[in-house]
Amino acid sequence: MNYNAQYCTKIMNMTKITVAKGDGIGPEIMDATLEIILAAGARIEVEEIKVGEKVYLSGNTSGISAESWDVIRRNKIFLKAPITTPQGGGYKSLNVTTRKFLGLYANIRPCRSLHPYIKTKHPIMDVVIVRENEEDLYAGIEHQQTDEVVQCLKLISRPGCEKIVRYAFEYARQQKRKKVTCFTKDNIMKQTDGLFHKVFDEIAKEYPEIENEHWIIDIGAAKMADTPEAFDVIVMPNLYGDVLSDVAAQITGSVGLAGSANIGEECAMFEAIHGSAPRRAGQNVANPSGLLQGAIMMLNHIGQTDVAEKVQNAWLKTIEDGLHTYDVYKEGISKVKLGTKEFAQAVIANLGQKPQQLQPVDYGNSQALNLPTYKRKPAAKKELMGIDVFVHWRGESGEELSTITKKLNTHQAQLTMITNRGIKVWPEGFKETFCTDHWRCRYKNPKGGSITKDDVIEILQNALRENVDVVKTENLYAFDGVPAFSLGQGQ
Repeated sequence: MNYNAQYCTKIMNMTKITVAKGDGIGPEIMDATLEIILAAGARIEVEEIKVGEKVYLSGNTSGISAESWDVIRRNKIFLKAPITTPQGGGYKSLNVTTRKFLGLYANIRPCRSLHPYIKTKHPIMDVVIVRENEEDLYAGIEHQQTDEVVQCLKLISRPGCEKIVRYAFEYARQQKRKKVTCFTKDNIMKQTDGLFHKVFDEIAKEYPEIENEHWIIDIGAAKMADTPEAFDVIVMPNLYGDVLSDVAAQITGSVGLAGSANIGEECAMFEAIHGSAPRRAGQNVANPSGLLQGAIMMLNHIGQTDVAEKVQNAWLKTIEDGLHTYDVYKEGISKVKLGTKEFAQAVIANLGQKPQQLQPVDYGNSQALNLPTYKRKPAAKKELMGIDVFVHWRGESGEELSTITKKLNTHQAQLTMITNRGIKVWPEGFKETFCTDHWRCRYKNPKGGSITKDDVIEILQNALRENVDVVKTENLYAFDGVPAFSLGQGQ
């Protein structure tokens, strides 16, 4: 179908988008999705690229050509159907590659119940999960340091926090939502999650019309699973968001109907959350709703909220009318089982109508999201207050290790604490504490002042002389006089 010729040549102020039809059911659901949004008046021009299984099997392990990257980067907006990543052979996930290469820092997943038309234990759930998409533990920086201990670095940056939190508030404003909630574990991770929470509080002040709150992630997750109607928009770091967005989608009862957006400062990608389902390909049975939801998010993102509202309400009316595809069809609830093409036609027939039982959407005259480029803050005064030296040692007690590692002292930097897996074991450790072979020895100025890089070098030279196996060091800094490192558990 020539969408551009049929729908777009007479429309002014169009947005050019990149489309990939993908694999399996992808071409069918993409055709249905484009047919619906163009019939609703979407002011878009489509440029199609090839990605996925055929590109992989042609010898390209990333599943996308350099020319296709150029098209995505030029058009900025990417609507992608599910693809199949071949098993084995070193093939990389195109989703992960796209998010990282294009700096798509925000993942947005609306999770709305469609009770009583889709079975759920939470009939009035309407939650949007906004997940940071680039950093946290998903930076994937891991090392084995001793026989018994491996580490994964949790990296949280101020730019990352500011961009994702601001996106959550801008999204809430555009969608006329009333509250943004932050989930962290900053009672334990006071530096990393603490920064996320601090930035949330700072940015929340710029949106006085939107209620804000913070929950510790464990009780917040329990509350969301039990009483999701207490939440509206929830923003959180990467790992928590990955887990809870799946939980939220599952408890709505409509995982197969969910779409998602991946947003960056320059580019954005929109998709369904389900896979390519190759066993259902070519049968005209696939449900296009997940990709359609992604397309609706795309329309909101580019400021075509009038079209997004029309499509969403028509889709809700279709679900309410009991016109369902096979995957959600239920005897006694559904009225007609439709194929992919027929479902698209049913949605088109409902354009301009609103649901009667389900809550219709009303985006008003909302504009495209206002997402300013991050501006770096002035540098703080940075002082070196000490150093943590991580040691591989197969002894049993912190007291015994202290007699060895005190020999690493310099005039200004002296041993003040030893921990094992973060728990203080010297001075005044407990014999009941189980210890591995991975120890942290903290050296600080006993007078409370700073130390120098020369002290760091001298400590490491002393470790070499004393045959102490140093596996890692971390400098301890204060910024503008505020210590920026954690205490040991038990200090």
